Amino acid sequence: MSVLIKQVAEHWQFVSPLLRKPKTENDYDVLAQALDELLELVGEDESHPLMSLVDIIGEWIEAWDHEHRPMPKASGVDVLRYMMREHGLSQSDLPGVGAQSVVSEVLSGKRQLNVRQIRWLAKRFGVSVETFI
Repeated sequence: MSVLIKQVAEHWQFVSPLLRKPKTENDYDVLAQALDELLELVGEDESHPLMSLVDIIGEWIEAWDHEHRPMPKASGVDVLRYMMREHGLSQSDLPGVGAQSVVSEVLSGKRQLNVRQIRWLAKRFGVSVETFI
């Protein structure tokens, strides 16, 4: 048996809870807490020896979330409302969409965003045009 495998075997009871894909909410919570602690320890150092563990746990958490907590589909108008709220904008702060009355109609569902408006919004917020489609 190699020295490395012996070291792993000696410490397995301490490491094993972090090296399992979550099967329950409790498993998920344990991994999320471990990831928070690892990120505090590792920081922004991509070359840190524990960064690969951060990547693995992060992927498992993301897969769990994707399966058990799927994101609802957001419409372009939903995204626009969110962006306006996040940036503290009013309807009159979006001249590339149109006058305040046009923005109001878009937000109320009476009018759809057109290609020109979507391009302007994507550029304004620094996102892809798909964000508003």
